[in-house]
Amino acid sequence: MSNLAFNFPRDTFLGFDQLFETLSTVPFNGTTETRSSGYPPYNVIKKEDGHFLIEIAVAGFGKDDVDLTLEKGVLTITGNRPTNSVDREYAHRGISTRGFERKFTIADTVSVIGADIVDGMLVIALENNIPEEDKPQIIKLGKLNKAAQLLLG
Repeated sequence: MSNLAFNFPRDTFLGFDQLFETLSTVPFNGTTETRSSGYPPYNVIKKEDGHFLIEIAVAGFGKDDVDLTLEKGVLTITGNRPTNSVDREYAHRGISTRGFERKFTIADTVSVIGADIVDGMLVIALENNIPEEDKPQIIKLGKLNKAAQLLLG
């Protein structure tokens, strides 16, 4: 098995069983078997304040042609343009109008706070709200409580 999840040192990561199960379903052999095509192209921008922006190039798509759905931690963006009944003769046709679907798996702490199409780009704003108990803690040495001292014997 050349899968990343099986070659990774699981014993050093406690409580991540679900993550490793997810990784075990992703091919890791240099192919793109389960990956979507490169259409439409996108950017993911990380801001310093815990926000993210997803930009997707959707030239030719209007607001009624694009749907966003968030379900079980998966943000799905689909685009479908109605077929154009106008018969045109193109000397060159470089702007694609085919339908698309893009999926992003987002953490439980990430929420979608807005989306819009601006200048041919679908912009999706995300916010990462890490609960206080999940933020890093500084642990000082020499501060064992009585329960921890009993464990030492």
